[in-house]
Amino acid sequence: MSNEPFASKLVGAVRGTKLTPTAQLSLSLLVGLLPLLGAATLLSGLSFSVLGVTLAGYLAASLFALHAIRAGYPHDLLGLGNLTTIFRMTLVVALIAPLVEPASRWLIAVIALLALVLDGFDGWLARREGRVSDFGARLDMEVDAAIGVILALNIWAAGIIGPWILILGLPRYVFILAAQFFPWLNGQLPPSLARRVICVVQVSVLIGIMTPIFPDWVVWFAFVVGSALLLWSFGRDALLLWRLSRAK
Repeated sequence: MSNEPFASKLVGAVRGTKLTPTAQLSLSLLVGLLPLLGAATLLSGLSFSVLGVTLAGYLAASLFALHAIRAGYPHDLLGLGNLTTIFRMTLVVALIAPLVEPASRWLIAVIALLALVLDGFDGWLARREGRVSDFGARLDMEVDAAIGVILALNIWAAGIIGPWILILGLPRYVFILAAQFFPWLNGQLPPSLARRVICVVQVSVLIGIMTPIFPDWVVWFAFVVGSALLLWSFGRDALLLWRLSRAK
């Protein structure tokens, strides 16, 4: 019997099939239906409405991923980093289910926390394997943005905080919308540790607010501090892009 690790066999099998990166992504997205439906069922049961809305969300996310990879992917294999991001995407989309049928706040928080923890591994795995790409970075960024807005909507739906909570979930999408009217917002931003840390703080605050253990004053304090940091980060980026556009 061969002692070759299973992961090595799997990678070798994928190489042997000579699947294109787009085909590998399509296959991975199909496999992702299993954890998606499992998490959605765990959260809210598998009614027709939950199934329909969750699958619609996953279809939209999958089409975005397939469109993004067609713009160019420089490696022969997706790699563990991208597969981790795809798994994170299934968890995030599953969090749509409680917007249709209520779910335990603890379960929502635990699934969101798992997605947040895995965010610390996908980039590291991509660098370790030498498979860093614009596609992987873009997919990771959009999954991060999606978990923010979906968690915010869950908090609103649970009646914890009203529509004000969207301040913690929508800035990325408001930024994209504003870029349609102010093209200089489409400029390339330099890497920023502060931006990355504040993104983690944003999701951590939303998870904390969803967790039913904190008194109201702690919830509101976390909301105010998290919102202030997030708005400062986006405001700083907008100012930097404006300055870069004026310098050209």
